[in-house]
Amino acid sequence: MKNEHGANLFQLSNKLGISKNEFLDFSSNINPFGASEKAKKAVIENIDLVSIYPDPEYKALRKAIANYSNCNENNIILSTGATELISAFVKYVLPKKAILLSPAYSEYEKELKKINCNITEILYKKENNFIISVDEILQKTKQENPDLIIICNPNNPTGSAFTEKQISKILENFKGFVMIDETYIEFTDLEKYSSSKLVEKYNNVFVIRGTSKFFSTPGIRLGYGVCPQGETFNSLSSMSNLWNINIFAEIMGEIMFQDFDYIENCRKNIENSFTKLKFNLSKINSLKIYDSSSNFVLCEILNKDVDANSLYNFLLEKKIIIRKASSFAGLNSKFFRVCVLKEEDNLKLIESIKEFFLSKES
Repeated sequence: MKNEHGANLFQLSNKLGISKNEFLDFSSNINPFGASEKAKKAVIENIDLVSIYPDPEYKALRKAIANYSNCNENNIILSTGATELISAFVKYVLPKKAILLSPAYSEYEKELKKINCNITEILYKKENNFIISVDEILQKTKQENPDLIIICNPNNPTGSAFTEKQISKILENFKGFVMIDETYIEFTDLEKYSSSKLVEKYNNVFVIRGTSKFFSTPGIRLGYGVCPQGETFNSLSSMSNLWNINIFAEIMGEIMFQDFDYIENCRKNIENSFTKLKFNLSKINSLKIYDSSSNFVLCEILNKDVDANSLYNFLLEKKIIIRKASSFAGLNSKFFRVCVLKEEDNLKLIESIKEFFLSKES
C-alpha cells in the first residue's frame, strides 16, 4: 500500500496553470455542499478572538460533540484531525501483532510499520464484492492472536460497512484492542452503523471521527475520539498538547455540531445525489459498480483495452479529477473511486465517462 491520498489541487493547479477552483474534484470525498453557514458566520463575527487563548478544557465544544455523537462528554478526546488519533492510539497500544482490514487508508499501515508491528491483512476481495465476514475476522484472531484490530467503517475505498451489532460481536469475542475509524460514518445510517455507544459497554474499543469529510472542514483540522474512561483515556489525553485545538476550530465545532438543519439537509441532498450517481454509473456497460455505504463508489473498468490511468488523463483535460485506486492493496489499474458532488457536476462526470468509452469503441 503506497502512501498516496486524494488529489493535490495545489500541485495540479501549478502544473496545469489552472485555478484550483476550476476543478471538479471527485477524489476527495468531501461534502460538496460546504461547511455550515452558521459556523462560518460565527468565525467571522468572532475574528478578534484570535488574540486570546482557547478554553484549555474546551467544555462547550466537548458538550456539542457529545450531544451530536450520542455519548458522554467525559469519553471525548480532541485532536487536530483523525490521523493524529490514529498515530496516538497505535503508540499507546504498541501492538506486536495487528490485523488490518485492507485495502484501507494508508496511514494505518504507515503507523504500524513505524513501531515494527507484524501486520496481518484480511483483504476485501473482489470475488466477495468487497465484503468481509465477522466470522473470518474472529477466525483470524484465533490463529494470529493479535493485540490490535483496525477497522475503517465505512471502509475507504470499498464503501463496505459493519453494523454496530457486528462490531459488538467482534468486541465480545476478542480481548485485544479494536480501533474503529468512523471518518465516513455520517454518510450512512448512524443508528445502524456507528459504534460510539459501544464505549459504554466495552473497554477495548476506540472510535475515531473527523470533521473534514461530512462537515466539509479539512482546513480547520478538528477530529475527536470516543474512548472508555480509564487507563486508555488517561494515556491518550496526556499525549495531547495544551490548547491543541485552535480557537476558530473550537468556534466552528461548537456551532456546526448543533446546526441540525444543516446536518439534515446535507444528509438528504447527498443521499439523493448519490443514489442517482450510482444508478447512472451502473448504466455504463464498460463499468462494474460496487455497493457502497458511504459517499463514494468503487468502480471497475471492464474494457480490456483501457485502464483508470487513461480515464484519469482523459477526464483531467476536462478539469475533472477521479481517484485512481491502484495504490490501494489488492486493487489494480482497472479500479477507480469517485465521490458524490452536486447533481449538475455528477451529470458532467457521467457524460464525460460515457464520452471516454465511446471514443475507445470508434
